[in-house]
Amino acid sequence: MRVVWMKEFGGPEVLVPGEAPDPVPGHGQVVVEVAFVNTTFVETQMRSGGPGPFRPELPIVPGNGVGGVISAVGAGVDPDLAGQRVVTSTGGSGGYAQRVAVAASAVFPVPDGLALDAAVALLADGRTATALVHATSVRPGDRVLVEAAAGGVGGLLVQLTKAAGAVVVGAAGGPAKVSQVLGADVVVDYLAPDWTSSAGEVDVVFDGVGGEIGTAAFGLLRRGGRMASYGLAGGSWSEVSEEDAAARGVTLVRSLGGPEDMRTFTKSALTEAAEGRLVPLIGQRFPLAQASDAHTAMESRTTVGKTLLVP
Repeated sequence: MRVVWMKEFGGPEVLVPGEAPDPVPGHGQVVVEVAFVNTTFVETQMRSGGPGPFRPELPIVPGNGVGGVISAVGAGVDPDLAGQRVVTSTGGSGGYAQRVAVAASAVFPVPDGLALDAAVALLADGRTATALVHATSVRPGDRVLVEAAAGGVGGLLVQLTKAAGAVVVGAAGGPAKVSQVLGADVVVDYLAPDWTSSAGEVDVVFDGVGGEIGTAAFGLLRRGGRMASYGLAGGSWSEVSEEDAAARGVTLVRSLGGPEDMRTFTKSALTEAAEGRLVPLIGQRFPLAQASDAHTAMESRTTVGKTLLVP
């Protein structure tokens, strides 16, 4: 089968198309014929050898989220699962591939009425956005700042917080990104020198950028505010300590829940999307063999919404 290999850390060019043996489902597993592969900014950081949640052993086929149709089932698995449309995480690697073998318990059926590419776009971003809104207890009347509001998670956060009754300030970097922020009550360019004045005070900050932007956003929080940092697109985490937060009466949200909570949030996001209340923005698609181009685009900050690979 076709895959993308990463045999060293470095720039996007280390993602090289290649071949690998077709997976065979073991006991309790299914094989998914991959139609779409999810990509995340964290994967670009992992590829470069920079900061991230894990540093893999090489060589590796990257990728942690896919969607497609179950083509084979292993022993101990309901044979009726064959032919079902599903999305699934792969456990941290193996997703940049034509086929994957995963535990049958790890798949999520795609609801009727929801396109498979939309379901893949929601797999990581939908559960993250849903978990963030839950963890920060967004309430009607809250004023909420969403950083990277033109991105995959950010765009969903705008929708979810609006649905919760919040007033939403969407922040993005540069005029092109600002023009892609949809549904926010106020939109600001966080590359502008006076962006915090334009944003104003807020009750909740969703920090998907980190660095100086996230630290500046922390300064906008009122007493009793909440801040959840979930990304470091700016290259580093925000410099906000528990002591700083306590001095200003701000809660730093550090946990989004355990594995079962995340399964619940994933199902919720898929259901909301199937019923038309949550719409992911798929900004660009690349053939699987051009995974390096997808990484280049994400790192150049030219992408909007979700970037998918198509085997």
